Amino acid sequence: MRIGTAVLRDGLQLILYGFTLEDVCTQDRDMTAFLAPDRPSVDQAHAAALTAGGVSEGAPGLRPQYHANYYGAYFRDLDGNKLGVCCHDPA
Repeated sequence: MRIGTAVLRDGLQLILYGFTLEDVCTQDRDMTAFLAPDRPSVDQAHAAALTAGGVSEGAPGLRPQYHANYYGAYFRDLDGNKLGVCCHDPA
């Protein structure tokens, strides 16, 4: 298991970790998502993940196909697990 960490504003820490289960990592069946308090936190989490070695799966932005205020970002951790961070509040 590889681990990467990054500290966001106010001491919130983003921890990137992964389990090397073949059926999860290679078949893209699962995603872990985190709810952010606001849009800047989504931006910061995505940037921190990339700084820690993660790979972007979708830059921060609105996803109107989910709903009008859905603001999210997606990335893969160091083991290839897909993670997301989103906010449902208006700007």
